[in-house]
This record gives sequence, structure tokens and C-alpha cells, in this order.
Amino acid sequence: MRFFVVKKIMPFILFLTAVVNLSWRSDVPLPVKSDLGIMNQYRLFYNLGVKFTYYNIAYDSLHLNLQGLSEKAFIYALNGFEELQQEGIAKNDSIITIIDFDQPSTSKRMYIVDLKNYKVLFNTWVAHGKNTGTLMASSFGNTMSSNKSSLGFYLTDQPYYGDNGYSLKLIGLEKGINDMALQRAIVLHGAAYVSQSSINQLGYLGRSFGCPAVPRELSRPIIETIKEGSVLFIYNSSYAPTIRYVYS
Repeated sequence: MRFFVVKKIMPFILFLTAVVNLSWRSDVPLPVKSDLGIMNQYRLFYNLGVKFTYYNIAYDSLHLNLQGLSEKAFIYALNGFEELQQEGIAKNDSIITIIDFDQPSTSKRMYIVDLKNYKVLFNTWVAHGKNTGTLMASSFGNTMSSNKSSLGFYLTDQPYYGDNGYSLKLIGLEKGINDMALQRAIVLHGAAYVSQSSINQLGYLGRSFGCPAVPRELSRPIIETIKEGSVLFIYNSSYAPTIRYVYS
């Protein structure tokens, strides 16, 4: 009987230990909100006075540090994701796509995460614009014919067939940062230059005209996963986390 009781409460003990350990961390900025929808199951512990951040727990649970994603990028992404949910802009309340342009193009810096089921669905290469940089993305733009990537939050729209095959329209949500995405035809599409062979030949990933291009063999499954109302966030350390939504 005693063993049965211990077995039942052990998950709680392990979780509480993890929470207490996280409460001592000071290397990551606290989120703007303490009410992340996907972490509702942890509110009880917060109400009991245990101090921790929902975002840090999600990041650690998904082992995103082992896959190279910056914790700051993840926190910014989830802050925006929650705001877009509350504003009724984002239709998909589970899937978020995060692109970490602090990483070199040779790294698999795109992460598509199922927040409800705690799964990383895709972790793959993604190209930046040819005028954004070579190995590293360092210069961003929001103007016509700039051939630069734009940072910030996007909403995925309808897929279509274009010059690059099956592609996905992206709606830029931030005024002055990426709100020209539709006019610039900034879309998610597959490309042959997003590949290991391109890295081997050039020393960096092939570049786009500003689109987040992905490996051709993954373009359709990625588009089918994130299309029609999910959040996509492109991060770089130069990004200022002040969301200015222009979508209605």
C-alpha cells in the first residue's frame, strides 16, 4: 500500500523539483505574461506560491536547447503566440513555427512545434534572403525588391501553386517590420538550394529573394501542417519584442 502511494505521488515530486530548480534561473528574461494558455496544467503550482515561468518549462520539456533553439527566441515566440490567440488573430491554437536567424544557415534553424502535444514536428534548414547575409543573417528589410528577409510575427494563409511549386502565403503582422510580405510575395516554398549539397558546395545554404525557403522534399508536409492560420515567428537578436499588429 505504501509503495502504491509513493508511486502515485512521484510524478508530482519530480515535477515540483524541476520547478524549484527553474525558479533559481536568472539568465533568461521573464515573460510579459504569466498566463500561457498551453501551460494551464501548471497554474495550480503557481497559485501555491512556486515561482517559475511556464515558458522555461515548455522549452526544457521539448529539449529545444539540444536542437539549438535560443531560449530567448522561444520566449518571444510564445509571448506573441499567446497575444495572437487572445486577439483572435491566430486560428491554430497548437502549432507554432519558429525560425532562429541568430544561427548560421548551415544549422537546422526552423522549428515547428506542437505545443499541445509537446512535440517538435519538424527541425530543418531554412534559407534567408540573398541580401540578408551569406552564412549569417544580419540585414533585414521590409521593402519591395530588397531581397531581404523580414523578422517578426506572421500568420500563415492559403497554399497555392506558383513558380516554386506548392507554396504558402504569409501575412506579415508587424507594421514597418514585415507588413509588406504579401506585396513582396514573401512565401514559404521548397527549393533545391536548401540542402546539404548546397552547403557542401558553397559553405553556406543557398539563399532566396527574401522567402523562408525549406528543403523541397519537406515543403508539402510542412505547408500542410502549418497552413491556414498558424503563427510563424522569425527571430534575430536585433528584433525588438514590441508587437504592432496590422492584421484584422
